[in-house]
Amino acid sequence: MEFIHKKGKNMGHILMFTLSTCAWCKKTKRLLNVLGVDYYYIDVDLLEGEDKHQAERELHTWNPLGSFPTIVINNEHTIVGYSEDEIMEKIKD
Repeated sequence: MEFIHKKGKNMGHILMFTLSTCAWCKKTKRLLNVLGVDYYYIDVDLLEGEDKHQAERELHTWNPLGSFPTIVINNEHTIVGYSEDEIMEKIKD
């Protein structure tokens, strides 16, 4: 299972579980790109086999509902869904 790395300003370790077809996931990626933030993401729906199962297991440790997007910041904070205010608050330096 390999996450895609979008390079930018280090605002903490940001990891996202997304779907390639999810409008809210795309909006979250767009926000992070506009902010120039460094982050990692994985489109779970594009995975197969064990990689998909591993991603789903990891996603459920952070978000038992398994909904998208799920954003994990510094392995401490989880944001479920698109919440610009919450994202801005958690990544501010």
